[in-house]
Amino acid sequence: MNSLITNSSAIAALSALRSRSAFVDGLAKQVSSGFRVNDAGDDAAIFQAAQGVRANVKAYASVQSSLSAGIGLGQVTLAAAHKISGLVGDIKGKIANLADGSLSSAQQDVYRGDVGALIGQINTFISQATYHGSNILAGDARATPLSFVSDVSGSLLSFSTAHQLDWDSDEFLGPNVLFPDPSNVTDNVNAVPPNIAGALQGLASFEGRVTEISATVAAQTRSLEQQKGFIDNLVDALKGGLGSLIDADVAAGSAELESGRVAQQLVIQSLSVANHQSDALLQLLR
Repeated sequence: MNSLITNSSAIAALSALRSRSAFVDGLAKQVSSGFRVNDAGDDAAIFQAAQGVRANVKAYASVQSSLSAGIGLGQVTLAAAHKISGLVGDIKGKIANLADGSLSSAQQDVYRGDVGALIGQINTFISQATYHGSNILAGDARATPLSFVSDVSGSLLSFSTAHQLDWDSDEFLGPNVLFPDPSNVTDNVNAVPPNIAGALQGLASFEGRVTEISATVAAQTRSLEQQKGFIDNLVDALKGGLGSLIDADVAAGSAELESGRVAQQLVIQSLSVANHQSDALLQLLR
């Protein structure tokens, strides 16, 4: 029907233009943002699922941070223990030199001073083995372990603090409490004549404690590293799944957007033609 009052062709073209424009705008939104689902308006169910995955990723980020702190503490502790072990070997050498019966008193004093300096360096390494305010080696042992969050359920992995190392302390709590006073090394070295056997006995006890702590901390650090590796892989998988849910295929979207804009221009042209249909009808009345 040809009507001057109601232009059915223009109405149809205008409806097609609205639909095509909405389609093109949606594609443009995907291409510009990189997301197929930007908000609940795009797809409520997928958006809700994606928000849940995002929340899990944030929670695991906190776990990763806690485990990294534990690994850092373990690595710093092991580095200090390694250096201390080397100094224990140096002290053994000085004590062996001190056993030379041909040494003068002045020469003996030199070796005694060397032993004291090495013990001071050990104490420095112990006090400096700190990471984020925590130190496994320094001070008296504590009953409460140093714990780090290992998963989003709140499970913990811990460093035992019952085996802390301190050359100046002769009181250790927890397992393996029998530990001769390390000052016996100094006392026996400073004795006149020096008690070499006594000094070596005290040093061996201290060295055993260093070895014990190194083995324990190494095992606990490995546990933290393995757990962090698992969490890292889990987060990667979550991010991959999230991408599958909401990421747009930008290449395909760009191509589709270009064709959509061409179709949009055709609809605009058809609307222009429909709008001029009334002009043709008016010509009949002249």
